[in-house]
Amino acid sequence: MQQGQKKLLRFLGTWVINTLAVAVAVAILRGHIAYENWQYLLLASLLLGLLNAFVRPILMLLALPLLVFTLGLFTLVINALLLYFVGYLMAPHFRVDSFGFAFLGALIITIVSILLNLATGNSGKARLTIGRVPPPPNKKSDDDVIDV
Repeated sequence: MQQGQKKLLRFLGTWVINTLAVAVAVAILRGHIAYENWQYLLLASLLLGLLNAFVRPILMLLALPLLVFTLGLFTLVINALLLYFVGYLMAPHFRVDSFGFAFLGALIITIVSILLNLATGNSGKARLTIGRVPPPPNKKSDDDVIDV
């Protein structure tokens, strides 16, 4: 497979995971985050992905002191702002009632996308492996004896 095809497949996989995460958030926060039909859900998740790729790094840089002070928890506020902005841009087809529900939706989207990325191996940074660690080999020699 060529490099361009790998990048396209990775992008599509990320988009599908992002769409599923947004759908889970919409299902949990039914009525407070809503979309008209599945095409608008796809478009909203694509727009959220684009904002995460281009606007989020700028916001993270601007909010660096707050990120350090809150030990990174301010990232959830930035994610909520981006979700709320998607709702603003796509109104009335995709809507988010308030910033509070955007915060809850961003928290749900973050958790679900982390779990799906770990489950599919789509995450480039972290891998989930389950297995046993072999015991260390037994080393017997006279050098291990402590004389008193």
